Amino acid sequence: MPLDEGISGYRDDSLETVKRNQIQYDLPLKILSYQELYGWTMDAIVKEIGMKNNCTFCGVFRRQALDRGAALLSCDKIVTGHNADDIAETVIMNILRGDIARLGRCTSIVTGTEDVISRCKPFKYTYEKEIVMYAHFKKLDYFTTECIYSPNAYRGHARTYLKDLEKIRPRAILDIIKSGEDMAIKGEVKMPVQMTCERCGYISSGALCKACIMLDGLNKGRPQLSIGKNNKRKKILKLEAEKLRNSSESPPNSVDNGVSEDKTNLGNGKVVDSGSSVIVSNGNHIVQGRTVEEMF
Repeated sequence: MPLDEGISGYRDDSLETVKRNQIQYDLPLKILSYQELYGWTMDAIVKEIGMKNNCTFCGVFRRQALDRGAALLSCDKIVTGHNADDIAETVIMNILRGDIARLGRCTSIVTGTEDVISRCKPFKYTYEKEIVMYAHFKKLDYFTTECIYSPNAYRGHARTYLKDLEKIRPRAILDIIKSGEDMAIKGEVKMPVQMTCERCGYISSGALCKACIMLDGLNKGRPQLSIGKNNKRKKILKLEAEKLRNSSESPPNSVDNGVSEDKTNLGNGKVVDSGSSVIVSNGNHIVQGRTVEEMF
C-alpha cells in the first residue's frame, strides 16, 4: 500500500517501480493519495507553507494515512521499512525536541494498542547500507531517489550528525538505539493521554488530532498556526484577536492608496474592511467578531 503524497518528479516515478513490483511478485496493490484523503497534495502544501516545515505536514499526514489505509484493507498489522539509521535519527530528533512521549516508543519493534492497528519494524537492527547492498546484489528493482523537499528537513541535520559520529565510532547507530531503549522516564513526568479526535476519530492527545489541526490551518489560509505547541498557537490567536478588537473600534477614514472610504488603513500592510468585516494582513484573512476558538 504505497502513499502518493503528490510530489511531482519524485513520487510519481517511484510509483512506477511499485507497479512493476506488483507484477513481479504477484501482490495486491492499493495506492492511496493525500489528494484523496485530505484534499491537498504536498506540492500544494509547499506553496502555502514554504520549504521550512513541509516535512512536518507530510509526516503527520503519512502516519494517519497508513492507519486509514490499513483499516480500509482490513489489515491487522502495518509493516514499515524503517531501518537502524532511521530509528537512530528519530532518537536524536526526539531528544533535541524534548519529545519524551515519542522517545519512549520510537525504539520499539512493535507499537500499538488493542484498539489500534499495531505496527512493526522488522529492519530495526539492519543498517541502511546493508539493505542497499542486498538489493544491488540481488539485482532487485527498487527506487532510491531522495525526496525533492528533504534537503530542508529537520531530520537531515540529525542524519548528518549521525554520519559524522559513525566515522568516529562505527557502532554509533546501534549504540544510540540501545540508549533509546534503556532510557527511563521519571514517574512524575506528565505524559500525554491517548484520546480520540472529535472530528475524524483518529487517535490524538487532544480534542483534535494533529492532522485535523493542520488541515484547518491549510483550509483557512493560515498553515503556520498549525505548527508548534498549542500554547504558542493560542498566544498568536489571542494577540490577533486583540488587534482585531482594537481595529474594530477605530472609525473608518479615507486613504489615497486605492483603499475605499469604508476601509481603515492600520499600517504595516493591514487594512480593515468594515463592509465585509474582514481584516487583510499580509495575505491572511480574519473574520471580524469571531472568538479565538472560532478562528481556529
